[in-house]
Amino acid sequence: MEFNKQLGTNDKNLNPAQKKSMRSKVQAFGGFLTAMVIPNMGAFIAWGFITALFISTGWIPNAYFEKLVSPMITYLLPLLLAYTGGTLVSGVRGGVAGAVGTFGLIVGADIPMFLGAMIMGPLSAYIIKKFDKFVENKIPTGFEMVVNNFSLGIIGLFLCLLSYSLIGPIILQANTAITIAIEGLIKTGFLPILSIINEPAKVLFLNNVIDQGIYYPLGMQASLEAGKSIYFMVASNPGAGLGLLIAYSLFGKGTSKETAPGAIIIHFLGGIHEIYFPYVLMKPILIVSMILGSASGIATFRFFDAGLVAGPSPGSIFAYLALTPKGNFLGVISGVFVATLVSFLVSSLILKSSKETDEGFEESVEKSKQMKNEGKEVLNTAISENETANNEPIKNNKPIKFVAFACDAGLGSSAMGASAFRKKVEKENIPVTVKNYAIEKVPQDADVIVTHNSLLERTKSVWPDKRIITIENFMRDSNIDELLSELREQNKNLEK
Repeated sequence: MEFNKQLGTNDKNLNPAQKKSMRSKVQAFGGFLTAMVIPNMGAFIAWGFITALFISTGWIPNAYFEKLVSPMITYLLPLLLAYTGGTLVSGVRGGVAGAVGTFGLIVGADIPMFLGAMIMGPLSAYIIKKFDKFVENKIPTGFEMVVNNFSLGIIGLFLCLLSYSLIGPIILQANTAITIAIEGLIKTGFLPILSIINEPAKVLFLNNVIDQGIYYPLGMQASLEAGKSIYFMVASNPGAGLGLLIAYSLFGKGTSKETAPGAIIIHFLGGIHEIYFPYVLMKPILIVSMILGSASGIATFRFFDAGLVAGPSPGSIFAYLALTPKGNFLGVISGVFVATLVSFLVSSLILKSSKETDEGFEESVEKSKQMKNEGKEVLNTAISENETANNEPIKNNKPIKFVAFACDAGLGSSAMGASAFRKKVEKENIPVTVKNYAIEKVPQDADVIVTHNSLLERTKSVWPDKRIITIENFMRDSNIDELLSELREQNKNLEK
């Protein structure tokens, strides 16, 4: 994963530029974690179902099938994470190195090594990648296979031994420290304060760093012992977002009110939480309702001692119910309901007391974005050369044949946006390919990348030479309408 080097700035702009660059890098790190976890979510959910069904307190207890639970979480799931992380860094060869290196961690630890796998997998692949670069064009003809196989075997040997004897204990201590800290919050009743971190992180597209990096690994460990975990719900509860969108549906103004009902379906039923982020960004004080709603939900989950058997991905109510173990439905449903109610009441109060006049959704989003980022937005030299004063990319004369919608993991908001836009171009018989990807996985031949405004800096760091169109609302956005008009005009010219 490539990041832009810090460009030179004067003293006045140094701190804001560094902050913007840091956020972009943290987003990219979260995207990498997501790309490591999401392809394996099916395996995690399969393990969750086996746990919910067959353990002694499950729906249909079965001692024979229960024997699958421990080996899967101890060996299979961490190795899948390590292999996937390795392939992201250096292809299949990196995946093999990642799995071999991680096996030492697994054998040397008495807990599921999810955190270790997410570190050791990419690290092992990076070492292999560096070795391959070092010997590139230096291997005698005919010895390529021998060198490749034995180098991987020998480096894998040392990585496995190193992870077993040295790296494993270090990661184990770090994991223990994090676990003790969060369990301390649970015991003291302060677990809901995590919402102060989770909710702002969500709207800034930083939630994956916390979710996939901390909560999911801790949740899997707790699930092995108790058959469920509250960690899976501290950042994924769809209730707070639902309450916000219901409030907008009743008390919003202009386009925000019109689009909120459709956003409710996509958020609550589809599990794509990114859909409500622009509604918070357009009125930043609403982050208070999100924090209070989420905190109330966590407190309710805790009161009922509720938990899920695996991480709900996407965070749909259907995923929540499907992964709820026996005896936990009242607690899970109550936690979602309370979060919805609190968020709705606080959001409604804020919206009803607003003195703003009715205005377009895009204008409101732009206004709130300027308020939120006042004094913090600094464009680096590379972006300035390729954008106009309103941050829109300069159009070139190259025909657009391939439009790529990009987001954090390439599965949520980008899939939704690509699907909606694809239907529009197909309806008008415009010969343009429209697909969705994770930002780092956009093909080289894409002519235009469409992404959320909050991901602009990260997208530019990966694709500095691509034309990038930013949007604020996946349901309706003026920049998408302009792109469609441009394609429509392009198609007319080609037909002449």
